[in-house]
Amino acid sequence: MLTAFVVVAAVFSYVMLNAGFFTTQKSKEVVHTGVTQATSSIELTGSVIGYSMNYTASGFLDKTTTGTRLNATRFYMQLTAGQTPMALDGVIVSYSDADTHIGEVVYNGSAGGVDISATSNLGLKPNEWNFTVIASTAYGDTDALLELGEIAQITVALPEAGVAADKSFVVEVKPASGASIAVERTAPGAIDPVMDLS
Repeated sequence: MLTAFVVVAAVFSYVMLNAGFFTTQKSKEVVHTGVTQATSSIELTGSVIGYSMNYTASGFLDKTTTGTRLNATRFYMQLTAGQTPMALDGVIVSYSDADTHIGEVVYNGSAGGVDISATSNLGLKPNEWNFTVIASTAYGDTDALLELGEIAQITVALPEAGVAADKSFVVEVKPASGASIAVERTAPGAIDPVMDLS
């Protein structure tokens, strides 16, 4: 009889300990997932540049002539400290202002990371974006994976109506995991061909 009680007590304690370990492990996973989702894997670095340009006959933004509204922006992002490499082809970019919301701006991979100069065709139509990875000379490469020591140059063509002087807009970058980054800026009072929005 005593042996039976000891065996039952041992089995019961084993079941209770196992349940406790399982609960602890699940709690740890939940906390880890929550921290991953709450913290951002990327951060803004450098200046946010705005551009005013007209459109070509085929609808592309073209810097050969200056427009009257802000209609493109370019900014740079890098990994935050301790984050693992991030696939940029899994990123979603959205746009919003007082009158417009675009949940997912269309990625245009064929546009490339062309320099924006007085004679360049941006290669983007309104509501399109692209990225170029800029690698340091010491390490890194230019694939679609943003890694330590690399910077992602992101160019977004805003809606065709553009952003008028003194009006605010938000471009939101949403990684596949981690918190999104909102780039909120206001167009200056005087619209120039190139504007520092920082």
